Amino acid sequence: MTTYKSKMDLSRTLKKEYQPGGSKRQFILDQAVKYIRDVPGLQAAKHHFCINNLMMTETEYLEALNKATNGAVVESAWN
Repeated sequence: MTTYKSKMDLSRTLKKEYQPGGSKRQFILDQAVKYIRDVPGLQAAKHHFCINNLMMTETEYLEALNKATNGAVVESAWN
């Protein structure tokens, strides 16, 4: 029986430059858009990962979600 390890290694922490206020923070925010859009899974799990592991604020998460859905989040909020 083969055991598969998740691609999300939750035991690791972000380096200082990727944390909020770090010099490479924008890289993490751009990668979060790709993660939300391309990785299969429940949206709740993706939200939990972004907020708790990537240290994103709710605003950053909603912006990434909006970019990942090509603006559909904002459109649905207005309709």
